[in-house]
Amino acid sequence: MASPRLSIFARLPVPGKVKTRLIPALGEEGAARLYARLLVQTVEEARESGLAFELRVTGGEIAAFHELLGPDVSVVDQGEGDLGERMARVEAPALLIGSDCPGVTAPLLRAAADALDDRRVVLGPANDGGYYLIGYREPVPFLFEDMAWSTPAVLPETLARLVARGMGPAILPELTDIDTAEDLAQGPEFE
Repeated sequence: MASPRLSIFARLPVPGKVKTRLIPALGEEGAARLYARLLVQTVEEARESGLAFELRVTGGEIAAFHELLGPDVSVVDQGEGDLGERMARVEAPALLIGSDCPGVTAPLLRAAADALDDRRVVLGPANDGGYYLIGYREPVPFLFEDMAWSTPAVLPETLARLVARGMGPAILPELTDIDTAEDLAQGPEFE
């Protein structure tokens, strides 16, 4: 199998437009600075992993992402639609991650890619009931259709859909996404 491409789903760190659930604790500027740090760290880990990767972006000009992360980063617009529609556009084989999980490391990304040698799907569960990573070696549009995104039902529903098709995913360690002040207090320290 060809190595999967890593697609990092990201937004431009504009105050008031990112990490809005952190604004009460950090303010608009603080939430945007935190998001920028998380995004930079995610891209550094992607580079270190040795995997081919791209940013799948929304909420900003592509040039602004190059200014923040360097001209060598491949940047692609996510396009229209809900999160599931935008994720389903990523061609297989693929690994998809967000940019708000400081526990995602280069070795973890390589382990996810390696898991696709034996499994058709790999999942990285998040402690909020969703997932921080999904990988697939063939198209799996049924995992992205009619999903209640950003709810604790995402991971259980994803697993149920896989089981219904006789697909047992590889499961990575559970990590914490940074979405709320509580996540920030509980989550791991990061650079």
